[in-house]
Amino acid sequence: MSNRDRPKDLDRCLASLASQSRPPDEIVVIDNASRTDETRRVIERHGAAYVRENRPGLDIARNSGAAASRGDIVAYTDDDTVLHPSWLRRTEDAFDAKEIWAVTGLVLPSELETEAQCIFEKVWSFGRGFQRRDFGPVFYSETRQRGSPAWEIGAGANMAFRREVFDKIGGFDERLDVGAAGCSGDSEFWNRILHAGGVCRYQPSAVIYHFHCRTLERLRAQIRAYMRGHVAALLIQHERTGERGNLRRLYRVLPGWYLRQGLRRLAGRRRASTCLWLDEVRGYLEGFSHYWTAL
Repeated sequence: MSNRDRPKDLDRCLASLASQSRPPDEIVVIDNASRTDETRRVIERHGAAYVRENRPGLDIARNSGAAASRGDIVAYTDDDTVLHPSWLRRTEDAFDAKEIWAVTGLVLPSELETEAQCIFEKVWSFGRGFQRRDFGPVFYSETRQRGSPAWEIGAGANMAFRREVFDKIGGFDERLDVGAAGCSGDSEFWNRILHAGGVCRYQPSAVIYHFHCRTLERLRAQIRAYMRGHVAALLIQHERTGERGNLRRLYRVLPGWYLRQGLRRLAGRRRASTCLWLDEVRGYLEGFSHYWTAL
């Protein structure tokens, strides 16, 4: 996991790791350019390995974590989560076949106390249901022409990989951090796995609890960043794979969606899915300039 100047969140997450029914072989925490020493103190208090990464960025931190760890399976979570006691055991057990390259799990809200948290959970929820699902060659073949929706596989706060995957396809694309793309390093990585013929498994019994943004101001910034990262990831996916479905989603599907949502707002039909429409559109437009400046 990574942390930047959120020692209380980190302390809470590490405490939940200590209660795992299957103790982790090692815990590596990336101090992602924190400005104080409090992060280091929390990490050392929990007996985790401390790694300083002076370049801020989630995917940069993820790559640093993979490089610093030693296990055959590399599991990731974020500091704004609490882990169910069986999370690690369930994640490890899901790697029950060689073709399973990655595993994600169920992400539930830790609290739904504010308007922003309720909007996020209703429209952009990290939850992917309660049925196990394997995303592999069949899924990729059936969806590639319209831009394979790798984001359906799970959430980056709850994911794990066989170590050999990093040798096969490389690490997380750090261009999605340069200039603060926002997100989608996880879905771009899953897309690469699918393109290479691997299988990503969604295992809902591997549960974590996530603390969503509490304020609308933070949620607006988050959704803007999500769309900025999504657009940049689609362009990177097309660059890597040549799959034109990524461009179809980028230039046809998304503009059509935003047009319909905008018309609903003009007609006075405002609802949770349209309340942050302008932030989504701004993030969409920013994603193009981010991609070209990050080259």
